[in-house]
Amino acid sequence: MATGSRLMSKTVTDDHEGMDQFESRRRKIFVVWLPLLVFLFVLLFPFYWMAITAVKPNAQLTDYANHSPFWVVGPTLDHIKYLLFETSYPGWLWNTLVVAVCSTFLSLFASVFAAYAIERLRFRGARLTGLLIFLAYLVPPSILFIPLSVIVFQMGIFDSKLALILTYPTFLIPFCTWLLMGYFRSIPYELEESALVDGATRWQILTKIVLPLAVPGLISAGIFAFTLSWNEFIYALTFISSSENKTIPVGVLTELVRGDVYEWGALMSGALLGSLPVVILYSFFVDYYVSSMTGAVKE
Repeated sequence: MATGSRLMSKTVTDDHEGMDQFESRRRKIFVVWLPLLVFLFVLLFPFYWMAITAVKPNAQLTDYANHSPFWVVGPTLDHIKYLLFETSYPGWLWNTLVVAVCSTFLSLFASVFAAYAIERLRFRGARLTGLLIFLAYLVPPSILFIPLSVIVFQMGIFDSKLALILTYPTFLIPFCTWLLMGYFRSIPYELEESALVDGATRWQILTKIVLPLAVPGLISAGIFAFTLSWNEFIYALTFISSSENKTIPVGVLTELVRGDVYEWGALMSGALLGSLPVVILYSFFVDYYVSSMTGAVKE
């Protein structure tokens, strides 16, 4: 009798465990996997649409009655050939690369000194200064481009890459400084105090102790600055007028749209090729980017 009761109790327990596993599995599908699939679709569908439009023949771009808009039959490279060999796209690509790299290095150079001074020198008002620097990042470029255009004209650098290289740091430096402040704060002060006791200068501490430990933060800030510089539109549209000095975002939009005629194949090819450098950059340094962003947010 007692054995039968134990068997019945074990059966009921197994049934409960089976139901719990079923409920847990179903909950995981709705809570984790379904939102993740929606998130991936929203993120990846634009790239898929750009890719198939870039290789679609012109006849399939608008003929939805005979061709599916979500698939391509007989892909062609005519749009990419036209973009690379019959437009100024290679020059736009080079201009964008030069501007993004130069403005990124300039912004990182200034942000390192600003973040180190605010976080490690401990002067009065350091926290307020850091907050004000971050608030400067929140000022929209649509407000700043008008006074900046006056300065650009007065300096005589209008319609040149130098105009973009010197104006992009106005929105890159504040966020990079805030990001590096959080990362510098995570480095133990004891290392710096030991170096000071041993007779090291502030410059030696920065270059030989702090910066080597802050490499993930520097990479993260560099990726952020490079991405913003690569995709920036308003300043490039305002400060550049000649076709040979334009960057990809402005050149693709202004040169491949003629009145009411949209060269969709070339437009999507330009957008797809223009996004590849940023994708490649993120793929190489995504671990550093996530870790440093997490540390900055925690701080």
